[in-house]
Amino acid sequence: MASPRANWKGSLAIGDLTCPVALYTAASTAERIAFHTVNAKTGNRVRREFVDPATGKPVDRDQQIKGYALDDSHMVLLEPEDIAKAVPESDKRLKVEAFIACDDIDTVFFDKPYYLAPAGAVAQEAFLVIRDAMREEKVAALARTVLFKRVRTLMIRAHGEGLIAHTLNYDYEVRSAASAFEDVADIKIKKDMLDLARHIVETKAGTFDPSAFDDRYEAAVAEMVKAKLAGKPLTRRKDPKQTKVVDLMDALRASAGVSKAAPAKAAKAPAKASAKTSAKTPAKTSPKAAGSGSAKPRGKKAA
Repeated sequence: MASPRANWKGSLAIGDLTCPVALYTAASTAERIAFHTVNAKTGNRVRREFVDPATGKPVDRDQQIKGYALDDSHMVLLEPEDIAKAVPESDKRLKVEAFIACDDIDTVFFDKPYYLAPAGAVAQEAFLVIRDAMREEKVAALARTVLFKRVRTLMIRAHGEGLIAHTLNYDYEVRSAASAFEDVADIKIKKDMLDLARHIVETKAGTFDPSAFDDRYEAAVAEMVKAKLAGKPLTRRKDPKQTKVVDLMDALRASAGVSKAAPAKAAKAPAKASAKTSAKTPAKTSPKAAGSGSAKPRGKKAA
């Protein structure tokens, strides 16, 4: 099996300590099933074309430039050399600015994950010193660099035999949760209902196993393609049955395995969970996510 190709190479810098590192993609959608747009009459793939809506004529690639819309009728035109001047210079250094607790950043700020590994044999010792120190102190590093033509902030922490780095969304990119939750009612939940709900949660405790989660859409498409190739008829998906409205208390009792006649307090002594959850303590809530203070990365709007 061929070794993965690094997306970026540079050095991890902590004060005067530097370590050559390589950045590798940790999650990719490349293996997902993809479709092409095809001419139904000829079976040929079609291609996209940029067309000027005023003239109705296609625009050749060498005539295409970028434009920034001030409003519906005003556009600032930017030549390729203008765009190139806006790209920040890179010194190929992933400069650590601070160490923080691993759960100090709300996961809503996480963008893309990358594996960070030593680049070459000479980097091994320095890399292991950094990794082990961060693991023992249970901290993550906040670092900045120019990555893919933008200044990015990354959160780096120990992961297995190496490090994992998450690029972080800028503050202005994360939408406030206030508007999403504005219709959530302020209702006092009855204690017996909460006891039943807690009982359900505790008896469903488990561990996270990503291999147990199936991509049903991918599997269904693969089966459909196989059936098409074999000339077999496609099975139609049955419409889901209409479910009748169930009383919330009845639904909680049924989920908890408590009979309707039994008092709700029967669920107060929860059964011991068969497996402990592997999840860590939830991250502190960010001002963007819920409106009150925790640490969050800061980024300039124009990177």
